[in-house]
Amino acid sequence: MSLAESAAAEDTVLVERDGPVATLVLNRPHKLNALTKPMWGRLGEALHALDADESLRCVVLRGAGEKAFSPGNDISEFETERSNPQQAKDYGRLMHGTLTALREMRHPTIAQIHGICVGGGMEIAGLCDLRICGESSRFGAPIAKLGLVMAYPEIQALRDLVGKQTALEILLEGRIFDAAEAKEKGIVTRVVPDAQVTEAVAESAARVAEGAPLVARWHKRFLRRLEDPTPLSEAEFDEGFACYGTRDFAIGYKAFLEKKKPEFEGR
Repeated sequence: MSLAESAAAEDTVLVERDGPVATLVLNRPHKLNALTKPMWGRLGEALHALDADESLRCVVLRGAGEKAFSPGNDISEFETERSNPQQAKDYGRLMHGTLTALREMRHPTIAQIHGICVGGGMEIAGLCDLRICGESSRFGAPIAKLGLVMAYPEIQALRDLVGKQTALEILLEGRIFDAAEAKEKGIVTRVVPDAQVTEAVAESAARVAEGAPLVARWHKRFLRRLEDPTPLSEAEFDEGFACYGTRDFAIGYKAFLEKKKPEFEGR
């Protein structure tokens, strides 16, 4: 990627910071935040950088403006970047690397969903820990109408989110559905009036950030590990009690007894 292309990619994925909360913004509002190959690369880089930041306690992902989270990949790019199986495989490696970075993010993640959230946009939102949308938001994966397959890493994430039967319904029908149905299917965790989405996400992120950050990371890791049917090792089982040796545990229970708000240190 040239310097000009790198700068352009950086402009289309912005990182904003407010104390312990970082916000990643898909920034192509003129294209409803449709994703390009450079954007997937930049998003992955940003996710890796945030994952390594010990001072972070929550990451919010959103699209610029309030018309769309993202409609998925920019179709105009297909002719140049995904016109044959090899090109598509290269594109897929980049895209799946970014989705893996989001799935494995240590910090809690929240998708702030305004408007359209379909295809790759729904995949990104679906990998966030919490997903809050407005009442007018729309969801779906109409890729069958483009002759496209959802590759294994993507379809696994969809199956894990909604189950096999609902995943089949979404993929086979290719139907766009509303926020209420998305809530029913488990695609979103909360639906609020459109005008309250930003506020609801800010309040949620603040609640998450107030919790013990080590505990949040442990809970995420434990739940991921339990997706694997392999029995827990003794060391893994013991990790469930490691919190009792942390500074945050001492801070938390003493603050509770003293009826004070805990100020966790992340150690």
